[in-house]
Amino acid sequence: MATKRVYTPTPEQIALAEERRLKREKKPPSSDPQLEVASKAPIITRPWVHLQKSDVSHNGTSQRVKIMTWNLLAQCLVRRELFPTSDCLKAAQRESMLHSELLAPKADILLLQEVDRLEKLVPILEKSGYSHQYGAGPRKKHGCLIAYSAKFKQTDTRTIQYDEQEVRSDGTESARRGSSFKTKNIGLLVALQSTENPDKGVIVATTHLFWHPRYTYERARQAGILLREVVRFQSDIHRADWPCVIGGDFNFAPDDPAYSLLVGDLLLPSQQTALGQSRVVHISIDPAVPAAAKPPVDDDGEEGDPDRVITNARPAARDDGLLTDAELASLFSGASSPLRSAYDVGLSSATESVKNVPGFGERVCLPSSRRGRHEPEWTSYTHYWKTVLDYIFIRDPPQRRSVVTGVLKPHVTKDLEPGLPKKGVSASDHVSLCAEIEWVNETK
Repeated sequence: MATKRVYTPTPEQIALAEERRLKREKKPPSSDPQLEVASKAPIITRPWVHLQKSDVSHNGTSQRVKIMTWNLLAQCLVRRELFPTSDCLKAAQRESMLHSELLAPKADILLLQEVDRLEKLVPILEKSGYSHQYGAGPRKKHGCLIAYSAKFKQTDTRTIQYDEQEVRSDGTESARRGSSFKTKNIGLLVALQSTENPDKGVIVATTHLFWHPRYTYERARQAGILLREVVRFQSDIHRADWPCVIGGDFNFAPDDPAYSLLVGDLLLPSQQTALGQSRVVHISIDPAVPAAAKPPVDDDGEEGDPDRVITNARPAARDDGLLTDAELASLFSGASSPLRSAYDVGLSSATESVKNVPGFGERVCLPSSRRGRHEPEWTSYTHYWKTVLDYIFIRDPPQRRSVVTGVLKPHVTKDLEPGLPKKGVSASDHVSLCAEIEWVNETK
């Protein structure tokens, strides 16, 4: 019977192994998940812009929260024909970059849209100390996610299905909804209580509104419903003294009617025209509408070839229940006071700090009296579309006012060319936004 040969390392191998062990013990363990992720996928550094201070003493009455919003670009929606200039469309190319950008600002709250591949994202969030709430429309392969740090605990949540929401009390079921297109879009609401002071908290909401550029009315309807439901949610859980923050991909620019209605600007004639032209009823609402020959619609309700024209729809009749301009304005007025955009408010007071970064109002002819001029120049930049679609809106509680103390500096155009997603810049076709907001008591 042969004897079993026992492996015996040489003195040199033993010494080398001991040297490696000592090196591992001397190397401090990484306690920052963001540093671990960033080392795998470095992205361009975006400086933090320090803005105005609240000018009040921190005697326990103020509240400060850093909030980020970002459309991640769901992998299930990625198509080479939509992003012909991108150099990183595969999941393996994008994933580490996504995680790096998500964790870089060290935000207290993350408001995310087009979230899929949860099995990859959630472990990164949990390792970084975040809990989360996820929601999606029926049969959607991607959805919205709200993540929050250990500074908060979730006390309530609600998902808003825009297709099911009514906007009037009379007429048929379809007329009461007043919708022009069945889109399967949602709004996700979460109430977060401070773990340090149970009397303090914040209500946050995120959404991804309907994408089609010509459906101006439907987006305004969805935005109005979201605002109404945030206010209703706040009332239902008896947290009128908590501030509200609504962030997401709204799929409209600052010169859109829905933006003006949210921030309290009167509708311009051109905006009224856009609303009027988009008051139609799509075949998804009325199956009797004749179908036109066109590319098929996928499971997310998105056409393979977004022609930027309305197809498979008829002009709305009075019995369809679509809201008039006055009725739309009434839907938005239920919030009692207009919303404020963190970037528009913040960057309006930081012209010197960001003098090399033009805003939306410098690119588009927007009257100086209109809100939205100081939004970033771009929040979505691809080969086919370049615009502003993403915002962080603030609703202050009674007797408290918000101060935007800082924002993540927007990208300059040259960094975004020839289009996102782009290695070393962003794994999404959208630019992430992050703002630090402080609420202080109003002085009498």
